[in-house]
Amino acid sequence: MKAAALVAPGCVETIDVPCPEYGASDVLLRMTGVGLCGTDVALVGGARLAPGLPWILGHEGAGEIVAVGSAAGGRRVGERVAVEPNYCCRRCSACTRGFTSGCTDRVAVGLATPGVLAEYVAVPAAFVHAAADHVSTADLVCAEPLTVARTAIRRAKISKGDKCLVVGAGSQGLLVCACLAAAGITPYVQEPHEGRRALAASLGAVPLERSASDVDQVFETSGAPAALRAALRHVVPGGRITFIGMSSASLELSPHELVSRQLTLTGSLIYDHPHDFTGTIAALEDGAINPHRVLKAEFSLEDAGAAFAAVASTPGKCWINFGSSAN
Repeated sequence: MKAAALVAPGCVETIDVPCPEYGASDVLLRMTGVGLCGTDVALVGGARLAPGLPWILGHEGAGEIVAVGSAAGGRRVGERVAVEPNYCCRRCSACTRGFTSGCTDRVAVGLATPGVLAEYVAVPAAFVHAAADHVSTADLVCAEPLTVARTAIRRAKISKGDKCLVVGAGSQGLLVCACLAAAGITPYVQEPHEGRRALAASLGAVPLERSASDVDQVFETSGAPAALRAALRHVVPGGRITFIGMSSASLELSPHELVSRQLTLTGSLIYDHPHDFTGTIAALEDGAINPHRVLKAEFSLEDAGAAFAAVASTPGKCWINFGSSAN
């Protein structure tokens, strides 16, 4: 089969690899679409190291079940599914109390195990989520990053009437904006890139410079401490900052400022299995949100190298459509 893999530092090619074997508790998927994410780009650029080369990339995937293992109860051939690409152990203390994002044995697809940018992928049946036929492939491809956004909003404990600011309008920031707008909240957005700012506005966001008021909630998606520092000026006393973007740089926030302004800082890592993901699928089926609006550049599997090269310059997400023969 064909797969898109990192074959050398900075070099992505479509290569031939063996079809995967699947176990009793697995399903075999024919992939239909995969979104490209900052984590994938970090692997390609060398900011994160692949376990080996060639390395199959990708974790934001949708596909169709073509085979079911003997112990994969509840799944059937023909179901259209989204992949939940973080396999928690479901046994440790974090997992048993429902905090699966804190599982120390969690397996991250595309990082610790080969990714889903391949024609066929074997996935544990517990980590695929079926969607109704009317949910488009483009929406289903966005299920994983959309779940990250919805989970961050859940953890932020937003109250009715809260004013919210989203820092950064990369793909994750755009999805947070879309989720807030779908919930009836007009998000403000802080983003220097004109194209990304315009895309956020099309999803219902308002550029921060048009607001003269302070905000109750900040969602930091950029991973840029300097951007957050600027955003903190707009947070009311007692406000909350939820961190989604990652950075190794230190945040310049003194204990004095934290205490005197009574701020709450929350880190939100991925989502908790399975309810956060199943909630996203339900929202897609209800039509409550249409995340495909953030997909702005479509490529075929054969053009995966060009897709990765386009990520930095594309406002919105790039994705691989397995039904496409050309970008």
